[in-house]
Amino acid sequence: MLVSVLVVAACAAGVVALTGGGSATSRTPDDGGIGASPSSATAQSEKHDRTHNLRFGLSYGDTLTWMTDAQLNKAMQDAKELGVHWLRVDLSWRNIQPDSPTQYLWDRFDRVVAAARAQHLEILATLSYTPRWAGDPSCARSQTCPPANNARFAEFARHAAERYASQGVHTWEIWNEPNIQKFWLTGPSIERYTGLLTATSKAIRSVDPDAYLLLGGLAAVETIPSKQYVSHKTFLEGLAREGALKQVDAISYHPYTYPLLPSTETATGTRFQDIDRTPDSLVSTLERYGEPDMPVWLTETGAPTWSGGRAADSTDAQGTSHVTPRLQAEIATDTVPAAAAKPSVGAVFWFGYRDGSPQSASDRKSQFYGLAYYDGTRKPAFEAFGKAISAYKATAK
Repeated sequence: MLVSVLVVAACAAGVVALTGGGSATSRTPDDGGIGASPSSATAQSEKHDRTHNLRFGLSYGDTLTWMTDAQLNKAMQDAKELGVHWLRVDLSWRNIQPDSPTQYLWDRFDRVVAAARAQHLEILATLSYTPRWAGDPSCARSQTCPPANNARFAEFARHAAERYASQGVHTWEIWNEPNIQKFWLTGPSIERYTGLLTATSKAIRSVDPDAYLLLGGLAAVETIPSKQYVSHKTFLEGLAREGALKQVDAISYHPYTYPLLPSTETATGTRFQDIDRTPDSLVSTLERYGEPDMPVWLTETGAPTWSGGRAADSTDAQGTSHVTPRLQAEIATDTVPAAAAKPSVGAVFWFGYRDGSPQSASDRKSQFYGLAYYDGTRKPAFEAFGKAISAYKATAK
């Protein structure tokens, strides 16, 4: 629970090293390299190549599964046009087994996998979100409630890996933002998430030994007890002390920096600087715990636009929660070289593809990170992100 996590924060500065960490072999997803068509996504048992071969993706959340066939095909075509090779998609336990442990509704996710394969795109499946029958009794009505029983979640993950390995899915992210109460409703717990991660990792690898596993994406936040936030740096430090790095091949991180550009550096450090430039950076933690070559996947980053209120149109704007389409495009352009400048970064995913419906938005800001508006009209950021990816590929060959 949160109390034990905050104890870790107090102790972290005194920790020098701990032997161990990392899976038995460090794997690299075989995605065919820059600009190449992928073979299967089977991970190779080899050391991570620190020579940069940056992967690009779009993070869709739980949207592709609900699209019509025409919408889904359009989404795949847009991904190809952008030059991204990876699609981060929620594989929600709540969607697959909504009513009972004996029920499996795979059809919607099957469609997504088939559509991606048809376009030679790779899937990063995010395993998350609990059905009511399986949640912690204190919060079971919400999908972000952690499971009451880790073994049940791990069994779901095993079935998913067994089903989709033969269809080319071998890359998995285990939960989303477990360091904030919004996505771990009982309050962030290093010990409890480590238990879930360990059980799930073992279950997946029991049916797909070469699976490539990512830590659940860490929200870039400060530790704020009143909000039940635990900082990404404190949470990773605690996970490393618990041995969680032994269960994964890469860590996942969500460094939203808006209205600042990702490449901006400040005296106090930004979310992007926290990757490898601050004294207690994520990479420095990996190094202290014996994993200097473990990649950092940026499985979400971006900036929201919104027509209501005052939107930031410059990087020095204060007191705004969203940006203008012009500034979003500037951030999209800057994201690629900023990520490429960090040798530890293995992948960068823009969140998201298309805005949600303004009428159904329960969290206004979260609905407007798209590269396109709800009606499909592209924002300037669509072209900007695509051009930045193309420029990177041209110089990386």
